[in-house]
Amino acid sequence: MSDCIFCKIVSGEFSSFTIYEDDDFKVILDRFPSGDGHSLIIPKTHVANIFEIDPELAGKAFSLAVKIAGALKEAFGITDMNIVQNNGPLSGQTVDHFHIHLIPRRKGDGIKVGWKPTDPAEEDLEKIKEKILGVLGK
Repeated sequence: MSDCIFCKIVSGEFSSFTIYEDDDFKVILDRFPSGDGHSLIIPKTHVANIFEIDPELAGKAFSLAVKIAGALKEAFGITDMNIVQNNGPLSGQTVDHFHIHLIPRRKGDGIKVGWKPTDPAEEDLEKIKEKILGVLGK
């Protein structure tokens, strides 16, 4: 897409701090990171989100996340990491191009990734499960 910043990074129109690249992906340091090593896995093919990505490409992306996470662990001596993938504005996605954040964590870093847990009744969980199974059974 001509107006997609990640497509412009992939094409070389915009510069980036690339830490890995292959035929399918470019992995860059986040330009506005939460801390040292915060990286983004970006498919070279434009796809907006997880609802549109080919399952095989998604599998490759998460496999690559394992590789890059290991490199970040070794490079920075960390033991903890968030792997975040947002889809749509309500989830916090700000660039409409599928990408995975790898966020190294350090004690006292102040990063907040979370939600307020709820406590649904078992019958509500059963209804939710059945609704999902109904769609998967199509």
